[in-house]
Amino acid sequence: MAPTPSIWELREVTETGSTNTDLLQAAEAGEIAHRTVLRTDHQTAGRGRLDRRWDAPAGTNLLASMYLDMAPSKAVDAMHRVGLAVVEAVAELEPTDSTVGLKWPNDVLLHGTKLAGVLAQRSTTASGIVVGFGVNVGWAPPGAARVHDVDTSVTPAGLLQRVLVAFDALPDDISSAYRAGLQTLGRRVRVELPGSVNVFGEAVDVDANGRLVVRLDDGLMRVFDVGDVVHLRSAS
Repeated sequence: MAPTPSIWELREVTETGSTNTDLLQAAEAGEIAHRTVLRTDHQTAGRGRLDRRWDAPAGTNLLASMYLDMAPSKAVDAMHRVGLAVVEAVAELEPTDSTVGLKWPNDVLLHGTKLAGVLAQRSTTASGIVVGFGVNVGWAPPGAARVHDVDTSVTPAGLLQRVLVAFDALPDDISSAYRAGLQTLGRRVRVELPGSVNVFGEAVDVDANGRLVVRLDDGLMRVFDVGDVVHLRSAS
């Protein structure tokens, strides 16, 4: 197992409100550089997509964020890169029977159930992007997966090293890798929209902006940039 690359600046704290918030504030104050990573044992105010609370018992899971000094227009690409890095890091733990993949827009699945979530946030004043990721390592809520389901020796700190190594190994153009890892494509899905609106169809593609393209049951094509996706079955 390779060590954390020296070109990452790794910071660790026992507890904080939110690693994303901490890095955003540090970036806006000019206190951090590109490729700074913050990991904590416990978040007291962690949030996922749509401002949902993200919490876990202290010391059990990987809770981290990275700051990438890149154009705001690259936020989706940054989120996809982190998701793919998590997939690769976990897949290495069971290379002969790996069913690790992505679910649009920002989840990592293990054996079809949620293992991790990824959230990208842009600063209002700094030039970069903060990408937070929470991976269930030793604990998972009901119905979710954890890394210890496949390897009980993995620690949150050790998994972070694997993720950073995998991130650095990704090609410049990840569009093909992202599509290949996106288990949402080719499936019949339910897209849950604000206002309790549900849309059904087949997920057929993602566009250059990371939006999901769905062929609706009436045959029309629709593009979604927000929404919760539920995998129903293979479209075939």
